[in-house]
Amino acid sequence: MVINGTHAKSGGGVTYLRRILPELAQQPGFELHLFLHQDQMELFYPVCDGVQLTLFDHNPGFWSTLRWEQFSLPLIAWAMGADAVFSPANYGPVFARNHVILLRNATSVIKLTTRLRPMAYWMMLSGATFVSLLLAKRAIAVSEYAARILTFGLRRLFQRKLNVVYHGTSTPPRFRANNAEPGVQLLAVSDIYVQKNYHSLIEAFAEVVKKRPDLTLTIVGREIDSYYADSIRSIVVERNLVDAVRFLGYVGPAELDTLYESCHIFVFPSTVETFGNPLLEAMSFGVPIACSNTAAMPEVIGDAGLTFDPRDNEDIARKIETLLSDQALRVSLGDKAARRALEFSLEHTAERTAQVLRSAAAAGLLRPLR
Repeated sequence: MVINGTHAKSGGGVTYLRRILPELAQQPGFELHLFLHQDQMELFYPVCDGVQLTLFDHNPGFWSTLRWEQFSLPLIAWAMGADAVFSPANYGPVFARNHVILLRNATSVIKLTTRLRPMAYWMMLSGATFVSLLLAKRAIAVSEYAARILTFGLRRLFQRKLNVVYHGTSTPPRFRANNAEPGVQLLAVSDIYVQKNYHSLIEAFAEVVKKRPDLTLTIVGREIDSYYADSIRSIVVERNLVDAVRFLGYVGPAELDTLYESCHIFVFPSTVETFGNPLLEAMSFGVPIACSNTAAMPEVIGDAGLTFDPRDNEDIARKIETLLSDQALRVSLGDKAARRALEFSLEHTAERTAQVLRSAAAAGLLRPLR
């Protein structure tokens, strides 16, 4: 089994692959071969037991990587005798034998930008997603929302090859006593893109902090879209929030865990999300949550958090203030979040994923997967 990891370079793609690999490696009969570019090594080191790593040194540019993925990777996988190729991305090598894709990036982000380069990227991604879905042996959608929007109104056509498998977590649920304490810190986690809607969160935060001058907002995530990152930093300056809003950039898993443990409220303002890994992470830490009521967020959060209209700054501010003001509600929602996280087991995610990969592989049930 070849795992095409070339798309996992930041955010949820890296998180998903790092989590699922050790679990897939434990599935009976699986022999996993992870393909990465050498520049990705630091993101996945050390590679878990049971996974054979192959690094490639082709030109890392977009078009060079695309050529390598579409033409070289299928030949390499064929020469190895691989039973299937799994690309945990919207698209992958369309000529690969028994190819499986993971529908995880919402192409509707194109509606949120007016800049030509991002628009061109999302248009190409939409086309590549459709072609890959058409030619793939199987496709995994990370939510019902993803299954709906990434089949482009043709879900019935793809129904036989499409499987919904939610992301999972292996973090034991934590029921926190400090949810009863007055909140003094808000946490938001996501790489910085326009769909993460940080501009609305900061505008809402500016209103809340008028009543609570000691309140702080910590934002964790790489500044992937530098144009958008600059725009939200400008809002921070304009609203005199330089001392109240911290941008930490990328932080390692251990430091991120510490932030989840110490924060009082987690806020997830994204407008377009096929799942939302940070949301599940916060739930597993028993953090009181305020999040968007759009896209896949209602599927994930259920009734374990307060939801708001991400396009309504006043609603965001109102829900944050409600959590800050209501100790009993913070305790209740923190407990509900931890219990809700139990429904998203990483072990179950891996088992369901393995079932899909087996079904895609020719004679997958008759001989070990390679």
